[in-house]
Amino acid sequence: MKKILIVDDEPNIVMSLEYTFKKNNFEVFIARDGQEALDILKKQLPDVIILDVMMPMVDGFATLEQIKKDERLQHCKVIFLSAKNKEKDIEKGLSLGANLYVVKPFSLKKLVEQVQDLIQ
Repeated sequence: MKKILIVDDEPNIVMSLEYTFKKNNFEVFIARDGQEALDILKKQLPDVIILDVMMPMVDGFATLEQIKKDERLQHCKVIFLSAKNKEKDIEKGLSLGANLYVVKPFSLKKLVEQVQDLIQ
């Protein structure tokens, strides 16, 4: 079973993503902010991390920088899922090493397809 870590502080988004990915046979882990995500990543090695940019404590950009420093997480695919839709935000996310940058609002069906494509 593939593992996915969803990192977002918006409960409605977390609930819909969790439900959808469980339905698609993923083991789902949830973090409400970047620090919680980094704590989970000490124990779990997900195949994919869906990461919001704007979160309390540690934002998505800083979280990704920490993920990229960890040898054990090199195989993880990272997708930014953010309302920050300016070109400079997207470029920053991709330059930090994200595999994809998806702008909110988004299609759940399309996001699942993008995740499946990334991990095949």
